[in-house]
Amino acid sequence: MYAPHHRRMAIGIVLTLLLLAAPAAGAETKSDPDDLPTWNWPLEAPREVVVPYRAPAHDYGAGHRGVDIAAARGGEVRSPADGVVAFRGTVVDRPLLTIDHGGGLVSTFEPLLSTLSPGDAVAAGDVIGVADIGGHARPGSLHLGVRLDGEYINPMLLFGAVPRAVLLPCCAPL
Repeated sequence: MYAPHHRRMAIGIVLTLLLLAAPAAGAETKSDPDDLPTWNWPLEAPREVVVPYRAPAHDYGAGHRGVDIAAARGGEVRSPADGVVAFRGTVVDRPLLTIDHGGGLVSTFEPLLSTLSPGDAVAAGDVIGVADIGGHARPGSLHLGVRLDGEYINPMLLFGAVPRAVLLPCCAPL
């Protein structure tokens, strides 16, 4: 059991840490990954993730910055959420499409053939193109990458498929 002075000291440390972690008034804050919206799947069921998201150890480290979902060539791909097309074109050897969904969220689909143009508005569920071949995604799959405020995140977080870790109390209350 803690002595009263230890309890006061612990409370003081916690309050100090909270004040240090709080953003300064007027400071730009990033979106909270815990407040992500729920998106629709871009492909019809059944869905199979053939290559999962693997976060890199650092910005230039190895990893897989998205998920590859089984998709037949020519299969329709739908927008998972409302947004505006930010880019459509070929990068190296693969056709891709990028959608800005607002709130710091941007999705990229590859390989994807599309007739949409930058600036076109899309609604959740709208057909945005068809799966193709090319790039690093194995034939028969579609790569979906998602960035939140410029940082790649696991797209599965938006489909409700990744349960959040919950820290349980380990000690007696202060």
